[in-house]
Amino acid sequence: MRGINTSINEIRQRVYAEIARLSYDYSEENFSERMDHMPYTIIPGEESTYRDSVFLERAIVAERMRLAMGLPARTAGEHAPVSDGAADCVIPEKYYEPPLVNIIKFACHKCPDNIVHVTDICQGCLSHPCQEVCPKGAISFQNGKSVIDQSKCIKCGKCISACPYSAIVKQERPCARACGIGAIRSDEYGRADIDYDKCVSCGMCLANCPFGAIADKGQIFQVIQALRDEKTPVYAAIAPAIAGQFGPKCTPGKIRSAMKALGFTDAIEVAIGADLCTLEEAKDFVEEVPDKLPWMGTSCCPAWSVFAKKTLPDKANCISMALTPMVLTGRLIKKEHPGCKVVFIGPCVAKKLEASRRSIRSDIDFVLTFEEVLGMFQAKEVDFDQLEEIDCMHGASGDGRAFAVSGGVANAVVNVIKELYPERGDVQVVQADGLAECKKMLMLAKTGKYNGCLLEGMACPGGCVAGAGTVQPIAKSTAAVNLHKKVSTNQHATQSNYREVLSDLEQ
Repeated sequence: MRGINTSINEIRQRVYAEIARLSYDYSEENFSERMDHMPYTIIPGEESTYRDSVFLERAIVAERMRLAMGLPARTAGEHAPVSDGAADCVIPEKYYEPPLVNIIKFACHKCPDNIVHVTDICQGCLSHPCQEVCPKGAISFQNGKSVIDQSKCIKCGKCISACPYSAIVKQERPCARACGIGAIRSDEYGRADIDYDKCVSCGMCLANCPFGAIADKGQIFQVIQALRDEKTPVYAAIAPAIAGQFGPKCTPGKIRSAMKALGFTDAIEVAIGADLCTLEEAKDFVEEVPDKLPWMGTSCCPAWSVFAKKTLPDKANCISMALTPMVLTGRLIKKEHPGCKVVFIGPCVAKKLEASRRSIRSDIDFVLTFEEVLGMFQAKEVDFDQLEEIDCMHGASGDGRAFAVSGGVANAVVNVIKELYPERGDVQVVQADGLAECKKMLMLAKTGKYNGCLLEGMACPGGCVAGAGTVQPIAKSTAAVNLHKKVSTNQHATQSNYREVLSDLEQ
C-alpha cells in the first residue's frame, strides 16, 4: 500500500503523531487519562467510517497505539484500559518484548486463502475447457456456470490457464502472498496467524494487509523521552533510503536540519557505514571465494541474512560476516561521541530485531521507521520550508548511498574489487529481491550453480526503498536514491574518508 494515500496509512500516521505528541508533552499527572482518550481523538464522532462499528475502529486504534509504544497486543477477550502497563514505557531506553510483528486478531478480515474460485465473468461456454483439463474432476456446470468442488480441488491452476475469459482466479490472503517464506497461516477462527519459527520480521505482511490488521512494535515514545533528556546527546543515523521519503521540500540538504528540529543533536548518513561494509565484503570475497567458500552472500539485509542461514544452515558461513552499515555507523558515532545514544532511522522493520541482538545492543540504542519519524514531524509541526540547507551529509560515496536499491550492494562490492583487487578479474553477481526469489537463488546455490559468485539478497522487492516502514512509492524512491547517488562527490567506497578507522570499528 506504499505510495497510495489509503485510510490505513492515514490512521497509522495519526497514531504515530499522537504517540509522539504524548511523549513530547509527557506529564505524569495526566498521562493515563490522555492515553485513554487518544482513540477518541484519532477516531472522533459517533458514526463509523471504515468498519461496521465505531467502537471496533477505536479498539483497533487502541491496539495500534499500544504496539507503537512497544506494549503487547491484546485479544478481544481481554478487558483493560488502553493505558494498562503504559507507565513502563516512560523510559529513555529501548523497550519492547518479542514478537516484533503482530496481528491484531479482531482487525483481521479472515480473507479466503489458497482457493481457486470461479467469478461472475464465467460465460458457461460450450467447450468447457476448465472441466476438460481438471485432473481431479472438481469442476461441474450448474445453471450454466462453472462450479468448483473445493474438497476435490488441488489448486493446480490448470483451469485458470485454460479459461478463455480469465473467469477463474486463485484467491490468497494478501499478507500470505506477500510473505515469501510461508510464515502466514490460519488460526482456529480462520484469522491470519504468524509462524514465528519461520518469520524473519521483513514486514511485507504488514505492508500488504489491506485491513491494517498487522503492525510492528515501536520505540517512538522512548526515543522522544531520550531526546528530552538534555544530559545525553542523541544522534540520528539515517539510512540511504531517506532520499525523497518526506517529499520534495525535505531535500537531502535539509535532512540534518529536520532531525535537529525533532531534538536530535545531529544526523549522520548510514551510507558511510555502507562504504565500510563494502570494503570489508570485497576483501572477504577475494580472500575466501572460492578457496574457502563456494560463494558469498551479502550481509546488510538482516531479514535476508537470517532467512539464508535458516534455509541453508550448513552454508551459514557463506553469508558475509561483515558488520552491517547500521552497526558500523553506530560504532563510528559512539567512537566520536562517547556516551551518546544512536537512533537508526530507515525503511526496515527487521532492523529493529537486528538492533536487539546481544552483540549489537550497545551500538544502536533505538530503531525508527520513516513512517514513525513522519509522525514526529507532524507532532512537532516541522515546516520544511523554514529549515536550513546544510550541504554536507558527511561525504558518503554514491555507491554507499545506492545500497538502498536492488543491486546496489553487489555493484558497490564489484567496484571495490575492480579498483583494489584488479587481478581477481570479473566477479559474477547473482541478485534476488523478495524472499521468494531469494529462496530460489539459495536453492540453486545449494546445487553448485552459483559457485564462485557474489550473491546479493534483499528481503523487500526493489530493495530497501520497498521496506515496510517507507512512505513514498517504490519507483519514486528509487529515482530519488539514484539521483542522490549521481550527485555524490565520491562515487566509490575506496574514496571513503573513514577507511582508516574500519579495523577499530570491527573489534
